[in-house]
Amino acid sequence: MRSFLSVVLTVLAAVLVPLGAIAAWAKTEIGDSGRYVAAMAPLARDQAVRGEVTAKATDAIMKNIDVGPLQDSVAALIGGAVRSFTTTPAFQGVWNTANRAAHASVVAALTKNGGGNDVRIDLAPAIEQIKRQLVAQGVPFANRIPVEHTDLTVVESTKLGPVRTVFRWLQRIGIWGAVGALVAAAGAVLVAVRRRRALIGVGIGLAVGAAVLRALVAVGRSRTLGGLPADSDPSAAGAVYDALTDFLSTAAWAVLAFGLALALGAWLTGRPWRRGRPAAEGPRPGPAPAE
Repeated sequence: MRSFLSVVLTVLAAVLVPLGAIAAWAKTEIGDSGRYVAAMAPLARDQAVRGEVTAKATDAIMKNIDVGPLQDSVAALIGGAVRSFTTTPAFQGVWNTANRAAHASVVAALTKNGGGNDVRIDLAPAIEQIKRQLVAQGVPFANRIPVEHTDLTVVESTKLGPVRTVFRWLQRIGIWGAVGALVAAAGAVLVAVRRRRALIGVGIGLAVGAAVLRALVAVGRSRTLGGLPADSDPSAAGAVYDALTDFLSTAAWAVLAFGLALALGAWLTGRPWRRGRPAAEGPRPGPAPAE
């Protein structure tokens, strides 16, 4: 019975590894505005993201400006100014502010049913900064640039139907899933009759759970990029997804390494290569004494 219970707890620990990691991520990473902004902040230096912001902002500006035959020249000028702005420290501040505001749309897209809850980043603050920069440089027509609400859509809410229910449950679980995985793993070793074998089993179970978590992250990436609008850049969206799921990827590799190290260490402590080695020979007996 103890061996059976140890096996059950080992399987439970393996199942709880991906579930616990995703639940903790949903609660502490995505649900927290500060951590969400911190995860998105490095993307201000990503070339694909900068390119997408440049394209969206330039299109938004030029659709409201008509300068006749100079349209292409002004578009090139505006595009260059936008591209230059994305390399400045000011863009980092604008990007962080925009993502802090976008966090509400992320939570809404993952928790509320119905349409109109797409994950969007408003580029209006960036356009306003660009306008001020162009006006200060004396660029013609810069004062005619309108500052309007301009969205950079990351994920369409219509693609998240099944995800919402799961996400809500994961937020309720929070960190308790990860705690449960640790308790189950410890219990599997404590109740086992042969604890070294139990350690090997727990290590392998944790490694399998981590591999499943890594696979789930990869599948989620594929589905997310497949649900993008036709005019969105998959490279930029992929960079956003990777930034948001970096916690999960790091956790998966860490648990995988720990599980394999635990299993290998428990196996090595048994020193199986010494089994079957002949015992050391004692001193040979001398000749029998003569009678």
